[in-house]
Parts: sequence; C-alpha cells; structure tokens
Amino acid sequence: MAFAMVYPYGKSILITGGSSGIGRAAAELFAEKGYTVWAASRHCEEKTEKIGFGEIISIKMDVCDEESVKNCVEKIAGETGIGIVLCCAGMGIAGAAEDTFEEDVRRQFEVNYFGVLRVNRHVLPVFRNQGKGLVLIMSSVAGRVPLPYQSHYSSSKYALDAYAQALRAETKDFGIRVCIIEPGDTKTGFTDARRMSLPENSPYREHCESAVAKMAHDEENGVSPMKPALVALKASEKENPPVHITVGAMYKAVMALKRILPDKLFLGAIAKIYK
Repeated sequence: MAFAMVYPYGKSILITGGSSGIGRAAAELFAEKGYTVWAASRHCEEKTEKIGFGEIISIKMDVCDEESVKNCVEKIAGETGIGIVLCCAGMGIAGAAEDTFEEDVRRQFEVNYFGVLRVNRHVLPVFRNQGKGLVLIMSSVAGRVPLPYQSHYSSSKYALDAYAQALRAETKDFGIRVCIIEPGDTKTGFTDARRMSLPENSPYREHCESAVAKMAHDEENGVSPMKPALVALKASEKENPPVHITVGAMYKAVMALKRILPDKLFLGAIAKIYK
C-alpha cells in the first residue's frame, strides 16, 4: 500500500554541502519525493537535474562568506521560496587537543559552527515572514560524545547542539522548528578529506595516528549516507520533529549509556576504544 507524502513546510529545501556525502544523498532523496532541492556548495556546476518527481538545482554558495550566503538565500527565496534548510556543510580536523594549531581550530569552527549560523541568519527571516519553517542540522554523535584526537571537531558539534536547542526555544512562537540529526560512522568522502594537525615532534603522535586510523576504518565500513538522509526526510514530514534524532540502533544505545553511566566510566570506555 502506497502512502502519500506529507509536506508540512512546503516542497522547497536548501541543502548546504549538497554536492557530496550526506548532503548529496539527501538532495537526491528529497528530489525523488517531489521537492525542489537547492543543493548549495562552493564548487559545483550550476545546473538543474530532474530526479523522480522533483529536481535538484545546484547553486554555488560558500557558508564562510556572508555575501555569498546572502545572495544565494535571496535568490532561492525569490524564485521558489524556502520551507526547509538542511545544514550539511562541514569538515573535520584531527589532532591532539594540546598541539592542534589555532588556525586549524578556527577553520574548524568557521565551517562547522559559524557556517550554520550564517546560513540560518538569512533563512530565519524568510521562515518568520511565512509563519513556518524547519531547520535541520546534520551534526554528529560527536556532538554529545567527545572523541579523543578530534576534540575540536567534537567541540564544534557540541556548540551546534547548544545552539540548536536555544534556537528551537527562541523561534517556536514563529512556527519554526529546529532538529539536530546525529549520525555515527558514515561512509563518505569526509574520511579522506579529514585534515591532520599533528606536529612531527608531538608526544601524542603514536596514539593520535592509531586513533585516527581506527576512526577511518570505522567510517569506511559505516552506513550509507542515504541512512541519515532518510532520517532528515522523515523529520521533514513531522509538524514537530524531536530536538535530537540519533541515527542507528547502536548509537542510540551509546546515547542511552551516556545518560546512565557516570562520566568517569563512560569517558574511560571511549578512551579505550581509540587507544
């Protein structure tokens, strides 16, 4: 028996990081279900693809550039309107907390945290004016479970978690909903693109390289990016989606253990995994 799609926020969605990984998977999935998908990224060929019952319009936008974001959002709002924004743009830096270069930390936050703020700053007025909208933030389990040798990546995701919860409270009366999605290990190009910030003489070098190799192995054997994309699609069908959606039974169990176990035991277990 076929079920009709539900579009409580309309059928136009802006996806950042829409040219690869989870962003691209989400773009294809939403288009198949009848959405007009604006897939934004820094490097893309601007074109329109008909997919399923909808389309993907690739558009250039740099989440680290205020003018680029402003112009892009204005163009989309003027042509099709925006009912949903799905923030997928992100990058990762690995290294020991002590000796990760400051410029790398700033770059990490510029993309993962300030990039989301910058996009939402221009999208939220559109949502307020129309009386509804949905903000979906593709974060990570690392946003609530800190990973050794990815402390700054984890911190950028922790910051998004606090931001999303506060934003949800602030925008509730305007008909805007905010949901943060937390995938675990996912097989995307993110693994190969991860930057290492590790001085040659670092006392953490051996342990860091071992931990990052373990992370890379788990990611390369992780779930398809279509899985978190499907979670985003299902959230878009709800008038009031949950604040957090953790992707996958294993990671839901990890979150449950985090709530139950004392911090000392939980963090000790995480440290052993990446030793």
